[in-house]
Amino acid sequence: MNVATRFGMCTAIAIAAACSTAGYAAAAPTTIPFQVTPTPYGNPNGSVDFPPTRCVAIVGAEAGSAQITGGKEDGWGCPTMGAPWTVLWLNLSTGAAGSAVLVNDSYERAPETTIDTGAGQVAVFVHTNDGIHTPGLATFYVP
Repeated sequence: MNVATRFGMCTAIAIAAACSTAGYAAAAPTTIPFQVTPTPYGNPNGSVDFPPTRCVAIVGAEAGSAQITGGKEDGWGCPTMGAPWTVLWLNLSTGAAGSAVLVNDSYERAPETTIDTGAGQVAVFVHTNDGIHTPGLATFYVP
């Protein structure tokens, strides 16, 4: 990534974190929805053949980690269309950062990944490598 791209990504995460109203995790696992929106041919509204991808972050099931998956039954709803998606995360409380890969390597199970962020306010940036999707962004508290 070039410097401008990194700066833009960090700025977007910081703005989203400041404006976020996502809930804090309670005793039971909390689900935070977000979407990765397709922009085929530069159309930010998507199209009939490219609906938005509805992903979720599940926090509170395991201390210090979050699971990124689909919001539908059995974790479906966040299809990667066979190509790996990159999950970048930043713990705004501790400064820790990392990345993971969200991939559907088999159509028999839904794509999912677990990120070990540690406790704190976390920003997650999910993007594809195909260039036709607007990245998904979510902020949430990991207990």
